[in-house]
Amino acid sequence: MSSKKIRQPTFTEAVIPVIFLTILISVNVYIFGEDSLEGSNQIVLILSATVAGIIALRLGMGWVQLQKGIVKSISNAMPAILILLLIGSLAGTWLLSGIVPAMIYYGLQVLNPTIFLVAACIVSSIVSLVTGSSWSTVATLGVALLGIGKALGVPVGMVGGAIISGAYFGDKMSPLSDTTNLAPAMAGTDLFTHIRYLAWTTVPSITITLVIFSIMGLNRGADTVPGDIAPVLEAIRATFNITPWLFIVPAFVIFAITQKIPALPALLAGTLLGGIFAIIFQPHIIEHVSGITDNFSLASYIAVMKAMYTDISVTTDHAMVNSLLQTGGMRGMLNTVWLIISAMIFGGVMESSGLLKRITESIIKLAHSTGSLVTSTAFTCIFFNLTASDQYLSIVVPGRMFASTYKKRGLTPQNLSRTLEDGGTVTSVLVPWNTCGATQSSVLGVPTLIFLPYSFFNIISPFMSIIFAYLNIRISRSNNKKNKDIPV
Repeated sequence: MSSKKIRQPTFTEAVIPVIFLTILISVNVYIFGEDSLEGSNQIVLILSATVAGIIALRLGMGWVQLQKGIVKSISNAMPAILILLLIGSLAGTWLLSGIVPAMIYYGLQVLNPTIFLVAACIVSSIVSLVTGSSWSTVATLGVALLGIGKALGVPVGMVGGAIISGAYFGDKMSPLSDTTNLAPAMAGTDLFTHIRYLAWTTVPSITITLVIFSIMGLNRGADTVPGDIAPVLEAIRATFNITPWLFIVPAFVIFAITQKIPALPALLAGTLLGGIFAIIFQPHIIEHVSGITDNFSLASYIAVMKAMYTDISVTTDHAMVNSLLQTGGMRGMLNTVWLIISAMIFGGVMESSGLLKRITESIIKLAHSTGSLVTSTAFTCIFFNLTASDQYLSIVVPGRMFASTYKKRGLTPQNLSRTLEDGGTVTSVLVPWNTCGATQSSVLGVPTLIFLPYSFFNIISPFMSIIFAYLNIRISRSNNKKNKDIPV
């Protein structure tokens, strides 16, 4: 049986789908604005995959091979999709039980607009560092912080940027984080060497971020006076049974994740506990959501089920509070799931056809100095976040591609692992169709392009890595039997 020879793509052929995607996404954002994620961007990703597929067929690939690439790509995204659906359910039961309203209630009493952005960033950093999960941090604490920020009159883009910055700092530095373990594994170094080396670029990045948020807070001043907060607090207190006992549930979820319990069972347990606490502490909310007042058992079942799978809202006598007390459950995440699947279709075709490989090979050829090599690595990670739409691929593929090049140039593996994190992990959330960008946008209810300009840590990190490389700061080189850091 004869096999058809597959021709290697030219650089021009390889970049055509990327150019097509970039142009149409830009047109979509211009025409549809925030509504571009409601379906038009998904269609553009599928059309871009079609363009890539046509080029692959012209190169001699068969449809079966392309389809296998698509299926493999979608399969890689399934854990993220399942977590996303569970986060939707968790948000529902945590609203129903009063957990999120309680977080907002207590938070409003200790925070003000001047210190809020810095506090949101620091608290998100701590929780994410302890749990090793930016996703869990944003889905739990982040949702509450966003509500507090709204009540304080802070623009949602700023709040989202502070939460994202803190959550991804903690995720990046935590030994419990999957990406923090993945990067050194791909580069060929050990976890704690990677974390120590990563701190050199990460600590300055988060320090600059906190300074920026401090200046922004001081410029805003105390825009919201206590008199403005009082009606909000009263509306929450009059509607929910607010008690510190509600914090048992988020504390349990954080504890479970620190004990290395996988995210899916930990989030499911948090979701179910939220439903149980709703039945115990908010029976009147159960009746309100279910519409049943004469059979509490039936009302409880209906209300908890609705909270997990569909839209629910709780009405108070305060319009702004009403906007905080609504969630979409699993169904509210379906647009994001659609976006992720569409993105992985595009990434699957690009990767299986060799188009991504061809582009990155051209990039490596341009890297002659250490600075240009690190720059090429960082932007390759960003490129994979844009095209493959998955942060894991943005670490794995460049890690495999550049490992031998770093070794040949006498650079130790921790140089590569640090750059993979600085360029791949933190920039994934800035891409609207990336699994991270789509998920965090959906969870917070803030479009990616709205919080992107304020996600200072995520923007600064890759450039900090590049600056260190060009200035030869903490660039570790091989020296026969042991590695030494080259001084400034």
